[in-house]
Amino acid sequence: MKPIIKSKNLLLILISTIFASSCEKPSLTAQEFFDYTNYSLSGSHYGFNLSDERFLVNHNQSGISNAYEFDTQTLEFIPVTTSDTKSFYGLSYFPSDDRVILQADNQGDELNHIFVKDGGEVIDLTDYENTRAKFLGFSVDGLSFYIASNQRDSKTLDIYKYSVDDYSKSMLYQNNAAYEVTAKSDGDRYFVLTNSVNNYSTQIVLYDQITDSELNITNNKVENSFLSFMGNTLLYSSNYDDNFNQLWSIDLTTNEQKKVYSASWDIVGANFYENTNTLHVFINEDASTKLVFLSADDYSELSNEILPSEGLKGFSLSRAEDSYAFVYGSDTSPGDLFFSNKNFDESSLVARSFETLDEASMVSSEVIRFESFDGLEIPSILYKPQGASASNPAPVMVYVHGGPGGQTRKGFNSQIQYMLHHGYGILGVNNRGSSGYGNEFYHLDDKRHGQEDLQDIIASKEYLQSLPWVDDNKIGVMGGSYGGFMTLAALTFYPNVFNVGIDIFGVSNWVRTLKSIPPWWESFKVALYDEMGDPATDEERHRKISPLFHAQNITKPMLVIQGSNDPRVLQIESDEIVNQVRANDVYVDYLVFPDEGHGFRKKVNRVKSANSIVDFLDECLKQNLCS
Repeated sequence: MKPIIKSKNLLLILISTIFASSCEKPSLTAQEFFDYTNYSLSGSHYGFNLSDERFLVNHNQSGISNAYEFDTQTLEFIPVTTSDTKSFYGLSYFPSDDRVILQADNQGDELNHIFVKDGGEVIDLTDYENTRAKFLGFSVDGLSFYIASNQRDSKTLDIYKYSVDDYSKSMLYQNNAAYEVTAKSDGDRYFVLTNSVNNYSTQIVLYDQITDSELNITNNKVENSFLSFMGNTLLYSSNYDDNFNQLWSIDLTTNEQKKVYSASWDIVGANFYENTNTLHVFINEDASTKLVFLSADDYSELSNEILPSEGLKGFSLSRAEDSYAFVYGSDTSPGDLFFSNKNFDESSLVARSFETLDEASMVSSEVIRFESFDGLEIPSILYKPQGASASNPAPVMVYVHGGPGGQTRKGFNSQIQYMLHHGYGILGVNNRGSSGYGNEFYHLDDKRHGQEDLQDIIASKEYLQSLPWVDDNKIGVMGGSYGGFMTLAALTFYPNVFNVGIDIFGVSNWVRTLKSIPPWWESFKVALYDEMGDPATDEERHRKISPLFHAQNITKPMLVIQGSNDPRVLQIESDEIVNQVRANDVYVDYLVFPDEGHGFRKKVNRVKSANSIVDFLDECLKQNLCS
């Protein structure tokens, strides 16, 4: 496996050098950058079918995500769903037959329903109004499966037990405390519940099906996140006694808790494989996911000759645990699909994400750090467009991630790559308050949003101006969701810093947004209010940082993009800021997708959005025709 990837990278470096010397102007369309197949795997215990000859894979080759079976004998994709409106994802086969459990929401409304593909029919098992549901897995005997659903109360998920024969159901657990339902134990006894106490503390609560009782197993005031079960051991990450989240275990027979593995970064995942008695542990290492193998006996590190240590985007193991599928991606590849046998010496590429577009058309990123206004180092992801130099300086867009508390990471981004192809550099700023850099860094913006974190974004311009290949006079700012708010805030409160702004479903009015959060966010509401401020008591501060109430200060051209079905940032947030800025006699483009939510899933819409962004930048930043 490793030699194949290394050889591929060497080839790409050679091709990239040739391409950079021969290509001087944009020659590829947005359609070409977005016309790739985005593969994902179910990753469940039953990701392979009963005969182990097929596995579930989701992809968007049709223009929207659908579920497929990949036949390992014929190397063909067999459709499970053929939707052109809902994005379907295959979650699991049934234990004893080839029926499939599926998940889909309605055009981005985030109200996921659970379906079953039974013969030629797709049946909605959670067909209730305003229902959000989550599949939790099958019982050990294979006669039942479990779904968490808010059909009783929109604010909370109860747990239901379904028959595999006729899909009849009964309530197993009524969730009166509005915990988030997370997972089911391998032996059916326990269900994992998450209690968000505040912004600093998340507790893991177990519902014991045998005793019909709840047990708080992490009664401490720190961040705890469930990862997986390993027999009678529960694995979780915690920042107890550390600035980063480390790997901890709880023996459910003795209640003994201990730290079992430490890293210099956050541990974000752990999966146990019984036949090999190993753990796959995932670490968020400086904006990249690193995989390490551990012995399940003593948690010592093992050599990994099986999978790439970085770039793994999905993994599925056969029932016999003698073959596996995985998706491998990078800055320059959305993720190719591989299938291999247990010997791990015949890794096979079975499907490429791009069929025609060469990876040499893409640009790899670099992790950099710059000093903010107060000397704090701000980790960031920098992309330099091909051909940019001191004699040919490039315009640059500062990109702000969502959240609050998100992270800009290395990896493929078709929007960024298309902008790079048109000569725009990108600096993805992980301002204070971003995740991935320790507990202290994460909490630096608590109830200070739009203040020091915004100043980090402002300070990024000075760093960019120190780079010889950057055009000092052509620097803009863009972002989605919380990043959209930061974009609007930069244009509002620092109107002379950036030349243009692109707001993608960004919050313009925190007073309204925090009062209109969806009811199914009830389990996270206390933590959200603890970080952002309670709208009942902090309205004055929310009004002070909300761009809408100060929009008369905006003087720079803007592009605003919004999905009508967005349940998090309502369309009125964008409607009102657009109207206010246009009243300033300032240039504003506005693009609304009636069939999208908080993020755009359909290829046709993503292409349209990309073209709008580049057209806007060409006119308003590169040519300065919009002022």
